[in-house]
Amino acid sequence: MLPPEKFTILPNTAGCYTADDAVRTLRLARELLDGHALVKLEVLGDPRNLFPNMPETLKAAETLVKDGFDVMVYCADDPIQAKMLEDIGCCAIMPLASLIGSGMGIINPWNLRLIIDNAKVPVLVDAGVGTASDAAIAMELGCDGVLMNTAIAAAGKPVLMASAMRKAVEAGREAFLAGRMPRKFYTADPSSPTQGLIGS
Repeated sequence: MLPPEKFTILPNTAGCYTADDAVRTLRLARELLDGHALVKLEVLGDPRNLFPNMPETLKAAETLVKDGFDVMVYCADDPIQAKMLEDIGCCAIMPLASLIGSGMGIINPWNLRLIIDNAKVPVLVDAGVGTASDAAIAMELGCDGVLMNTAIAAAGKPVLMASAMRKAVEAGREAFLAGRMPRKFYTADPSSPTQGLIGS
């Protein structure tokens, strides 16, 4: 139905709870797609909160990279484990902003920024985006992209939300590239000139 020569199909191991199941799933996907190597690795640890099982994720990533896959990996927002995944050879790191489908936005921007600052591969926020401002914040922090589904699919007007998300990603990226002004705590800095005022 979706010709691979027209669309990039990204096999995903959503629903896998062990490294073995994830590896088997992606090997089958590669066979079905005539050797397609780009995949998304996702090894879950809990069916209720869908938080990643990081020991199993690391194990699966190592096997898949050695097997010639280009692995984009869903992971916890843990800077140490994110760096471990990069060192294994994953081509993109995809930390959660908050729980999958929660729409809670970026819970811990500091961890996300640590991951971004230490990474030499693309960092994409995966999971938790709820609205356009969440996407803009992710991009302003320096993410290379945002993966989203539920925020658009569950919106009252999905097509309109998709349009808002696109604009937010573009605006956030431009803001990151422009470089925000430094924050000044407890000090004001007037934007209007102070020279030439009466009495001064």
